[in-house]
Amino acid sequence: MKRRNFIINSTLALAGTMFLAGCTKDEIILEPNKIAKRKFKNIEIPLLGFGCMRLPLKNGKIDIEEFEKMTQYAMDNGANYFDTAYMYMSSKSENAVGKVLKNYKRGDVILADKNPLAHLKSIDDVKKIFEEQLQKCKTDYFDFYMAHNINSHTYEAYKNYKVYEQLKEFKRQGLIKYLGFSFHGTTEMLENVLKEHSFDFVQLQMNYFDWNNINAKEQYEIIQEKKLPIIVMEPLRGGSLSLIPKEAQDVLSKAYKKETPSSFGLKWAASKKNVISVLSGMSSLEQMKENIETFKNFKIFGEEEEKLAQELAKIIQSKGEIACTTCKYCTEVCPLGINIPAAFAMYNQYKISGNGRIFPVYYDSLKESERPDKCIGCGLCNRNCPQSIDIPKMLKVITDEYKKLSV
Repeated sequence: MKRRNFIINSTLALAGTMFLAGCTKDEIILEPNKIAKRKFKNIEIPLLGFGCMRLPLKNGKIDIEEFEKMTQYAMDNGANYFDTAYMYMSSKSENAVGKVLKNYKRGDVILADKNPLAHLKSIDDVKKIFEEQLQKCKTDYFDFYMAHNINSHTYEAYKNYKVYEQLKEFKRQGLIKYLGFSFHGTTEMLENVLKEHSFDFVQLQMNYFDWNNINAKEQYEIIQEKKLPIIVMEPLRGGSLSLIPKEAQDVLSKAYKKETPSSFGLKWAASKKNVISVLSGMSSLEQMKENIETFKNFKIFGEEEEKLAQELAKIIQSKGEIACTTCKYCTEVCPLGINIPAAFAMYNQYKISGNGRIFPVYYDSLKESERPDKCIGCGLCNRNCPQSIDIPKMLKVITDEYKKLSV
C-alpha cells in the first residue's frame, strides 16, 4: 500500500472510531452489542463495573447460580471488571468471586480487590491478608488493588502499618498491576494522600446528589488536577437514587421519557472526564441486563443533563433523606446488632413516599433486637461510617418518628 493511501485509510478508520464515540479517541470506545469502554494505560476498561458488594442471596447465602448467570451475561456484553473486598458480603464475596471467575481465562477478566485498613492490627497483617485474598479469589495477581476506605479513622493505620510501601512492593513483584485507594475522608486528607504517595487511580464516591451537597465535586477536581483516572463508587448512593421522590421522577420523565432514575444516575457519573468505570452493586440478572443496556450506545451527558441532575438533587435534598449508602460498616461494630442500614432505608423510603402508614409496619418487621430504639449511644458506629452520619442521633430521630406515627 502506498504511503498516501495508508495515511488516508488510517485517518478514515480513526475518524470512524471518533464518530461512533462522539468524542476524542481516548474517551469513549463503542463496539456493536458491547458496553462502552474507556482506555486506561494499555487496556480497555468497561464503563460499567460489577460491584460484588451486594451479590444475590438465597436462604441467607450468596446465590452462586444466579451470580454465575450474571457473570456470564456481563462477560458476553464486555462488562469484565469485577470489584470485591475483604469484608463484602460478610467476608464471603471474595470466595464467591474466586469460585465463579475460575471458569474464565484470567486474562479476560479485570479483577479488583482492596486491603481492609479498618481490620489491620499490625504491619504483618497487610501481607497476611493480601495472601489470603489471592487464595480466596483463586488468582496469582490483582489487576487493580486499593488501600480500602482511607478516612479519619483508618488514616493512621494506613501510615503506621506502611500499607502503601508494602503494596508498592507487591506491585513491583507483579502481584498488583495498578495501585490505588478508595476514599471517604476530608478534602484536606485527600490532598495529603495524593501528595505523600504516587498512585495509578482513585476510587471515589461520586453521584449527582453528593456533587454539590457534600464535597464530591471538590474532591473530583483535586484528583483531576493530578490527572489520575477515577473509578466511581456509589453512583446511585446505595440505590437511593433509583427510588427518587415523585416530584423528581416527574421532572426526569418530562425531560427524558425513556430514562430511568438508575440509568440517568449511572450515565451522569460515567460522563465525567477521567472516569474509567462506574461500579454498580447488582443483585439480580434483571438489574445486570438493565445496566448493560444503559451503557450500550453510550453518549456523554452535556450541560442540559447537568442542569437536570442538579434540579433532581435539590428535590431529593428537600425530602430530608439520610445519606446512607448501605455499606454496613456500622453493623460490624455495633455491640447490640442493630440493623442500622435497614432502619435508614425504611426511613428514607418513608420520607420519599410520604407514606406514614406503612413506616411503622416496616419498623415492626425488624427483629426486636435490631430496632433503632435499642441504641445506647456508644458511638462506635460513627467511627466506621464513611458518610460521617451521626448514627445514634438519626436512630433517635427514627425512633421518635415511629412513636409519633404509631399513636
